[in-house]
Amino acid sequence: MTPRLRADIWVAAYLRTVRLQGGFAYQRQRGADEAGAVLLKIEQPARTYTVMSIGYVDGDRTWMRSTGPEAVSEQDADDYIQRRLKTDPDLWVVEVEDTQGRHFLTEPVEGENN
Repeated sequence: MTPRLRADIWVAAYLRTVRLQGGFAYQRQRGADEAGAVLLKIEQPARTYTVMSIGYVDGDRTWMRSTGPEAVSEQDADDYIQRRLKTDPDLWVVEVEDTQGRHFLTEPVEGENN
């Protein structure tokens, strides 16, 4: 089993990756440094959003579309994030703005050919 990367290190590296590839991202909520879960709020074209979180499929770490397969309104995305924060105060939240709606993840993403 591969050791899990600390959340603070993963978020810092992700923010840098997004910026280096021409997107804009910022940390909206700081969670627990070592073991906090991460939510990504990804802006899609037409100002719709997808919230993504880590899940496991057949034992493999995979990013899941937590708000469903279709993009949602910003209000729906923010409502989902607030519900999660109420039950998990150690949660990290990162927002990504990109005119092409890219998520910049290198790990597998649910529903994409990886």
